[in-house]
Amino acid sequence: MSMKVTIDGITIDVEPGTTILNAARQIGGDIVPPAMCYYSKLKDSGGKCRTCLVKVSKGSEKDPRPMPKLVASCRTTVMDGMEVQNITSPEVIEARKGIVEMLLINHPLDCPICDQAGECDLQNLAFDHGAVKTRYEFDRRTFEKIDIGDKIQLHMTRCILCYRCVFVADQITDHRIHGILNRGDHSEISTYIHHAVDNDFSGNVIDVCPVGALTDKTFRFKNRVWFTNAVEAHRDCDKCCGKVTLWYKGEDVLRVTARKDQFGEVEEFICNTCRFDKKATADWVIEGPRKVSHKSVISSNHYEFKPLPVVRTNPVLIEANKEQFERDTRL
Repeated sequence: MSMKVTIDGITIDVEPGTTILNAARQIGGDIVPPAMCYYSKLKDSGGKCRTCLVKVSKGSEKDPRPMPKLVASCRTTVMDGMEVQNITSPEVIEARKGIVEMLLINHPLDCPICDQAGECDLQNLAFDHGAVKTRYEFDRRTFEKIDIGDKIQLHMTRCILCYRCVFVADQITDHRIHGILNRGDHSEISTYIHHAVDNDFSGNVIDVCPVGALTDKTFRFKNRVWFTNAVEAHRDCDKCCGKVTLWYKGEDVLRVTARKDQFGEVEEFICNTCRFDKKATADWVIEGPRKVSHKSVISSNHYEFKPLPVVRTNPVLIEANKEQFERDTRL
């Protein structure tokens, strides 16, 4: 039995238990609310960042009353006959602007030197929904950079506490060492006594981080992502699926990442062997260039060449057009 839900005037049938966010993703386009903490591949994620707030103008067919407050679309399941406003609601747009301002209270504007630039969800969110100025006048909190293992660096100053890396460690690794310490504005991701995060799938915390808080030390400061070419490849791996994206600069593989879907989420998590140890073209079976959205800065200077269509023309028409062209140019 399916349920009907209307989002920004578009009606769709979804399965019971579907959240408003996932219903919007089935429709696609601009009506999909942004999400900084929700990750469909990670159980219990969502409800932390509040960027996906929407307005429920009609609860259901049985109870058409609107919900009194904006709700997190990643945590709210649809009801039959529900009507939702996202980009059509001025209230939602204004609230989202305030959420972005709050996320940027402590986040440094160091995009020119941040390795996440060009593929940063917060950068995109601030561009689409942010305010021109901030009302915050106090000093921002700062942390020392921490090496958690020999391949990952934590820059806590940039962290927005989305919890994605904690859920990854909980759900796809043998054991979790890092987590959220302290409370309020003192909260931070840490290993407490700086234990090394070292297991076969620890590198996935890099892929799920929506900002530049967790970065690949083997790629740091080597290149900008829009100067590289993304290629899909695979290999036989006894630990993971072996399906990755290789990022080339010339003939060199600068980094290896898991493949991501249209919402920026990892399709299948990969192991550290594929990520860090296999950076030669000979290690992989190349499938072809990765398709990059034209809205992304990563697509800059990337072109797909297509052969021109063969047009069959009449020789008489060609000659007539030639004579007309010569007359026009003499005038």
